[in-house]
Amino acid sequence: MRCIKNKIEHDGSGAVTLCPDEPEDMWHAYNLIRPGDLLRASAIRRVTTVQDTGSTSSARVHLNLLIRVKNLDFDPQSSQLHVSGQITNETPHTKIGQFHTLDLELNRNFTLEKEVGADGEGVGWDSIAIESLKDAVDESGKRRAEAIAVVMQEGLAHICFIGQFQTIMKQKIEMSVPRKRQGGGDHDKGMNKFFKVTLETLLRQMEFNTSLTSGANNEAVRPVLLASPGFVASGFQKYIQSEASTTTPGLKRLLPSLVVVHSASGYTNSLSEVLQSPAVKTILADTKYARETKLMDHFQEQLRKETNKATYGPREVEHAVEQGAVGRGGGVLIVSNRLFRSQDIAERKRWVGLVDRVRDVEGGEVRILSSDHESGKRLEGLGGIAALLTFPVIEPDFDSDAE
Repeated sequence: MRCIKNKIEHDGSGAVTLCPDEPEDMWHAYNLIRPGDLLRASAIRRVTTVQDTGSTSSARVHLNLLIRVKNLDFDPQSSQLHVSGQITNETPHTKIGQFHTLDLELNRNFTLEKEVGADGEGVGWDSIAIESLKDAVDESGKRRAEAIAVVMQEGLAHICFIGQFQTIMKQKIEMSVPRKRQGGGDHDKGMNKFFKVTLETLLRQMEFNTSLTSGANNEAVRPVLLASPGFVASGFQKYIQSEASTTTPGLKRLLPSLVVVHSASGYTNSLSEVLQSPAVKTILADTKYARETKLMDHFQEQLRKETNKATYGPREVEHAVEQGAVGRGGGVLIVSNRLFRSQDIAERKRWVGLVDRVRDVEGGEVRILSSDHESGKRLEGLGGIAALLTFPVIEPDFDSDAE
């Protein structure tokens, strides 16, 4: 995501103009835009004109609309973001108050404005929104998937991209493969056809050019994890090796990045098992995903040891922060980014205030995990918030009906 213009004021109000460059930028936009914000973007609206004769004509016109955001609809698989709300600027073809849905598109600017209301109606660009903006416009280089996984079994494969902030199932391949029978070759032919289609789909999703002369091919290939029960993944690896040595020499660049691991099935729910394997942990050791996974592993280890130096749940974590136990010397506040998508302003302020207190007052560390990663989903099972403590805290008995 490119930042075209940044006009955020000291009081937290202001607007930024952004240009999404790649599909993952839509995920960042989804986390930045909140109900109540003002969003300006180009739109196409069908306009009906009535002629003097009474006849009507309909045409599609391009407009630049400003809406007050009401709802967001994000499809992570296709990376499409639809934002609906009431129009706040009048044009020759629209009136203030009409509802419209803006479809944000790649390589098209949009402007997001957040307001700080005297009556507390708007939270503006708070610390979490600023941090999300920094993640979105990271200038360290074009953001790409940190790894690719093909989770498969006979006749079934799921191609998944593991990014810095989300894991996306990009493509499903499903084919009928004849059963293995003694003396028959239909099964082997069926598997070869399945491997061929899976490889073609994988290369297309990777935008992998098999030409030996393309300069773009000099870039490093991301790790490609081949996972399956039995020998399907190793069979797919051998098929790729065969193609590289015979018909498609350009595939040789892909071979060093292939890693075969075991999974319980060819379905995406086996991906978490794949990513927990020692071989994969070593490969992904320096990625954001691995750091988050390691953090959750450490947290759950502290829970098992019953050291009272780990706690989870909204009230429990807030109590630990009040006791000063999430501060300098090892205190870590672990929060799911889902909590900051709450449409309740008071609820969002609650968690932003907790983050600011730990980071700025107590001197502790804050880690915000993506709810679209396996580690974030584990955190969701604990209420979306947890903490590693600098010293043991005895938790009071919370009434189960209390907020």
